[in-house]
Amino acid sequence: MFEAESLFALLRQTLDPSSAATIESLIAESPDHKLVRINVVALATEQHLDEEQTIALFLHAAKIGIFDMSWDVLCPSCGHVLDSNKTLRTIRSEDYFCANCAEGYEPTLDEMVEITFTVSPRVRRVAAHNPDQLSPLEYLRQISFGSHLDIPTNFEAFFDEVALESLELPPKERAIISLQMSQGLFFIVDLVTHSVQFLDVRGERTKEKQHLAFIIDRTSIQHPKTELRPGPLRISFENSLNRRALPVVFIASDLFRHVIKTHQPFLSAKRLLSNQTFRNIYGTETLDADQRLKITSLTFVFTDLHGSTELYDRIGDLAAFDLVKAHFSVLNEIVATQGGAVVKTIGDAVMATFPTPDRALAAALRMREAMRNLNLERKRDDLLLKIGIHEGPCIAVTLNDRQDYFGQTVNIASRVQGLASSREIFATGSVVEGVKASDVLDVKGLQPMPHKIQLRGIADRVSVYAIP
Repeated sequence: MFEAESLFALLRQTLDPSSAATIESLIAESPDHKLVRINVVALATEQHLDEEQTIALFLHAAKIGIFDMSWDVLCPSCGHVLDSNKTLRTIRSEDYFCANCAEGYEPTLDEMVEITFTVSPRVRRVAAHNPDQLSPLEYLRQISFGSHLDIPTNFEAFFDEVALESLELPPKERAIISLQMSQGLFFIVDLVTHSVQFLDVRGERTKEKQHLAFIIDRTSIQHPKTELRPGPLRISFENSLNRRALPVVFIASDLFRHVIKTHQPFLSAKRLLSNQTFRNIYGTETLDADQRLKITSLTFVFTDLHGSTELYDRIGDLAAFDLVKAHFSVLNEIVATQGGAVVKTIGDAVMATFPTPDRALAAALRMREAMRNLNLERKRDDLLLKIGIHEGPCIAVTLNDRQDYFGQTVNIASRVQGLASSREIFATGSVVEGVKASDVLDVKGLQPMPHKIQLRGIADRVSVYAIP
């Protein structure tokens, strides 16, 4: 208890009192399962909190040690957690295999890696800190299912409806169960090892007892589908592991399929890597030097000051440096407010990332307006900002001890920025043509002008829009 109070005291020194109180009350009042693999985006929606502020709040609390942060690899088809990691560095670049789906998936940071938070045992012990003590129901809810699944509030009733039988099988033990099977599709799964076997029950009912053996080990992840007839079934389970197994016989019902296919927004690895608070707090604690992880879609914004060399000549080094520094401060604030992150600055230029094109476009418009306001204050046009935006796939890497990005999308974004002369925003079609980005422009009453342009080093002509 003393350690918990010390951590909360440190949190109150780091954050404003209201934010710290939000965390303290959440931990004090929530049931155990609500403090395991917390989906902070869903929590923000549920409690009517600002998403970006909630993410920042949990990141600070995790850095202090109040929460343990987890990078969970998800099956994109069935929604189960395939792997749980304390850091991004231990996520593999090669395929993850899902026994439920009998498919291998190359991990991408967009939808396959979620970031969750579990209360630290230093603050409050919950049942999931010892998962080998969880019942099959709680193991499914707290360990097996990803936080992105919209799990029913009455999970007990859901489990009762979809689970025919469940067991807790100690190491090296055996058990036998007898069931009366009706027509339909069923599957047996061990929640611990993900070993699975599908049962296709069809045809005429039989009175003869049918037999099935289900061996739980690390060598047979998915057993071949078995066809059975409706009627009595005797299943013998054998746990060959040195740890407890949790075999469950599930009904592959519409209800079960609905739950694993109904997703809610969550904090993806892509979004976290493009979060300024995360980059500020964790710095280079993300990827190993040799690690390469794919992102399906990320939006890049490049900015540069037009005529900065002439600016230094005109007003002097000291005054120009202060002005450029003020410009960086404004841009950093705008990027963070729109849920993005500054990856790096190169001279007077900025490279920033955003999880979606609409956020990047909104940030670019605010940047341009902010520079106009700074110029009005100074009564001279010293700050003329050139902006380029592009969206597409890329690879997250570590370069020069800094988390960075590599790929053609980055190159195109940089080239698009080079098209601008002054006070201009150029964005590619993949940015402007999205519905949400179009809404951003409509609100401002802006009509982008399309062009087909040959960019240096890019083979095909690119659809680029000039935003007035």
